[in-house]
Parts: sequence; structure tokens; C-alpha cells
Amino acid sequence: MTRSHRPRPGSRSGGPPRGGGPRRHDAPPPSGIRGDGDELGSRLHGLDGASYGAYKGLAGHWAMDGFELEIRKVQSDPFAPPSRLRVTVPADTAGLPAELYRTPVRARALGGFLLRALRDALRGGPVHVDAGGQEVLDRSAIRIARDGDAAGTVTVELGAPLPGHGRRIAGHAAARTLASELPDAVHAALTWKHVDQDAATAFVETVEDSAALREALPGRGLVAFVADGAVLPRASGVDDRVLRGGVPFSSPPSLRVTLPVPNRGEVSGMGVPEGVTLIVGGGYHGKSTLLRALETGVYDHVPGDGRELVVARPGAVSVRAEDERAVQRVDVRAFVSGLPSGKPTEDFSTESASGSTSQAASTIEALESGADVLLIDEDTSATNVMIRDARMRELIEAEPLVPFVDRVRPLHRGHGVSTVLVMGGSGDYLDRADTVILLQDYRVSDVTARAREIAGVAPEDGDAEFPAFGRRVFDPDSVDPEVRGRRKVTARGRGRLTFGGDDVDLSAVSQLADPSQTTGVGLALAHLALDGVTLAEALDRLDADVARGGAAAIAHGSLADFAVPRRHEVAAALNRLRSARVTGHRRPDPPAG
Repeated sequence: MTRSHRPRPGSRSGGPPRGGGPRRHDAPPPSGIRGDGDELGSRLHGLDGASYGAYKGLAGHWAMDGFELEIRKVQSDPFAPPSRLRVTVPADTAGLPAELYRTPVRARALGGFLLRALRDALRGGPVHVDAGGQEVLDRSAIRIARDGDAAGTVTVELGAPLPGHGRRIAGHAAARTLASELPDAVHAALTWKHVDQDAATAFVETVEDSAALREALPGRGLVAFVADGAVLPRASGVDDRVLRGGVPFSSPPSLRVTLPVPNRGEVSGMGVPEGVTLIVGGGYHGKSTLLRALETGVYDHVPGDGRELVVARPGAVSVRAEDERAVQRVDVRAFVSGLPSGKPTEDFSTESASGSTSQAASTIEALESGADVLLIDEDTSATNVMIRDARMRELIEAEPLVPFVDRVRPLHRGHGVSTVLVMGGSGDYLDRADTVILLQDYRVSDVTARAREIAGVAPEDGDAEFPAFGRRVFDPDSVDPEVRGRRKVTARGRGRLTFGGDDVDLSAVSQLADPSQTTGVGLALAHLALDGVTLAEALDRLDADVARGGAAAIAHGSLADFAVPRRHEVAAALNRLRSARVTGHRRPDPPAG
């Protein structure tokens, strides 16, 4: 593309939305540019009633009023996936303050604000922008150049279903969308002089403070933080926005910490310490709501979400039971000591796991992907892999399952992995917990001392060790997104992914934020370099590639909207990909001496 970041000579740079001001048509368009917005509108009007395939003649670059529109891919018929557009607003038109995109975190935040502003400006019209929901993710839909001559240039990817009457072009409607409504929205949402500048600055600063809180956690010996005044309840089970009138969070004095942030100065709230933390309380009092806030605390949130200053370590992973999922050669010795069938538990596979074996496998898989915090809710867990009381231990001697209650403290001592558990129906964990938090009417109390009185003992590590586990090596040829020579990676909602010839069920992977991130999981899975290395090493490579190249590192030519996923959700998808084959394990080195 030649001169793709410059408006056509004579066009208004950063001017108001459409209307007013003559345009020069005496200068030839830059090389590679098809024409200007007026010509595009005229072409579309002239195509009205033509065969739908004539739309393909519009592909290419058009110098619009102050920005460039690229029609990248034209859909084959009115029922095909929408056409793909790219808008490039040069730095002198966008006019974004460099201070707001000077770091990767700030650039991601500013991009998130601009995407939402563009979605609002499009007013629910046919043009779609992947702005996302409550989480502020690194999305392929927007790039703000941070370096070089193009610094401050904004590039946005869009989808647009080109209208038709049957298989005939609805040219007048298309002209209204592409030559009028879209330019108006671009000027209103992607130029600094027209956006709500105070809101943009507040958005960026909120995300930066959230990221700073998360970064501060390890140095303070914390796995999570919930700011005083946060509102954790959601509007409904299908609406992730804040519940209006929800009870503001207030930390117990014994757990209150104050952390510095770059914009607010300091933030006070509850610090969740490393080790074993129980969240207890009666039904409907907010236990699972608090745990869910910690699950989503691995992401930054939009201002007004209620959880914008609720953060968890990036390696916090939710683990649950998942009946009938496939398990491929996972070392589950830590939880399954022996099976009546004689099948080895250090190399365990099944096509249809039970709740207990699936949760045991998911726990080891989370550790394999690098989790340093496990988030577990008894409501989504298999009881027999979580607890076994004294009476059952006495009655059943030949029990192959080792409950998590026996492993939770050795896991922290030996591997540095903390656990936060919601537990309302069993007291077996009281003598294992370092911290016990009580939820009552969404209000929080520290009841650790009382829990120890009831348990009768302080938490002890004992002599048990959490067994070392083998690290799996996958056959790269078995992780293939191609079907008959074409790559097939498609999200079907948040919880399902089509990858090559496989349909991957991700409905139990609760930390996936939205369908765009599920698409990102598929693209990252296709990108994984699995040859000759363990899964953990391949995930390290993935992280390094994304750190260097951002979303573009995993796109590989895909025009789909996607958000960059965490390594843990990529690993979860691989673990549920039935075609994937494990070729062996790398065993950890034995202890010295």
C-alpha cells in the first residue's frame, strides 16, 4: 500500500463531521488510492440494482475526508459473512495526545475507549466494530501506532454487510452507510477534537491504575485485591454490567491494605494473601460473586463497571469439574493414587472423564500452564475430589482418590501455588486455611481466628508433599486448523470453537471474556510452536511473540476480529481438542542428593 496513512491532498485534516468546505479534484489521487468519498458514493449509487457480484469492483483504498477507507474483502453474496473494512486515520487528523498512548497499557486503554466511542457513533447501524464488553482487552480491531513517523495513527478494522435486494445491489443504502454514516462516525469518535476528552483521559487512567495494582500484588505477598467501594454484583446472569444499588465493598480492617497507583495516588481495600483462603457464608450472601470478581480480576475493566479496581494475579486460574470431557495423558498421581483397572495414573487418558477425574486433570493442566493461584467454587466442583470426612475414610479404605483438602497446603509449600476456595457446606478446610473470609449480605468479615477455634488447631503443613508431575509434549501435526487446505478457526459464541475439523467445547472455561477472545484462542492455538518442546515452553514462546508483536503476532492473515487470550485459556483449548495427541512427558529433575 502506498501513502496509505495520508489523506488525499486538499482534504480537511481533522475537520468537523461532514458538510462544508470545498474539495480539490484537480490533483490526481495518490498511487494505490482508488478515489475519494464522493467517487465512492457515486459508484455505489450507480451500482444500485446491479448484480451483487459487482460489489467486488470496489475493493481497494479510498481517500475519504481526512482518513483512508480500505475495502479489504467483499462478501460473495448478501448471506455471506460481512465484508471487511479498514479505516486509517493519520496522526495529524486523529490528534491524539502522545501522553495517552505512550505505554502499551495506555495504548490498549485508549484503543478500548475509541472503539466504544465508534460503536456509539455508529448508532447500531450495519457497520460493526468489535468494541467488547466490560473488559478492556488487546483487540485486533484497533491499533494506535506508538513509534516512528506514524506515531498516533489510528487503524480500525470493521465488518459491514453490504446491502442487497435479493441478489441485486442496494446501492443507495450502501452509499448512505459507507460514504455518509461511516465518515461521520469516524470524525466523531476517532478525532481528539470531537471525543469526550475528559472521559477518554479517565478511561486510560483507570486502566493504568488497575494494571499497576495487579503488578504490585506479588511484592506485597497478595494474590488479589478488592478496592473499598467496589460493587461486585452484576445486573443479571446474562448482563455483566454493575447492579445498580449493589452493596459497596468494604474490607475487614485486618485485611485492609493500601497500594500506590499512578493516577489516584493510593487505593485501599482488601488484600487476599498468599496461601490458602476460604470464602465462607450462607447461600445467596455473595461468596460466588466475590470469587467471580477475582476470576475476572485478571483483566482490566471499564470505568463504572464496579470492579475496575478489583484485580488478581495474571496466573489466577479457575478450576472446576467437567463431566464427559476428554483427558489426554495427564499425570494425575497427586489426586488418583491407583485405579482398580490398573491403568497408570501418571499417564492418564479417558474419552469421557467423571466429575472427579476431570477436576483432577484440570488442576494439573492449570499448573502445567503456569497457574500460581487456583480459584475453586464448591458449587462447580466434584465433592469426592474436594473432601472426604473422617467417617468415610474409616468406612472406605480402598479409595483411589486423594482429596484436594489433603493437597492444598503442600501445593502452596512445595510449588508456591495459592488457592482461594468458596466453601459453604464443609468444615474440612478450616484447619487447612491461612485466611477465612465470611460473606453475609455481601458484607465481608475476617473470621480466621474464630475458624481456628472451631477447628481446634492452627493450619499445619504436615509431612505430605505435592507430587511432581510430568510435563507433556504434543505432536504439532495433530494441532492443525486446516481442512482441505483452508484454515478453519471460528468462535461460535464464547464457549465453542471450531478448530480445523474439531468442535471444541470451552463452556467450562469460565475466564474467557467474550467470543472475540475465543477466536483469539483459536488463532493462538494455530500459532503455537509445539515441535519438540513441552506445552509450558510453547506457551512461553507464545507470550514472548505477543509481547513483541501484539495481536498481529497471532493473526497470520486472518481478517476476523479477535482479542488476545491468556496462555491459560489457550492451554485449556488444547486440552479439550480431541484430535491433539500427546507424544510423551518430560519428567522434572529429581531432588539433589
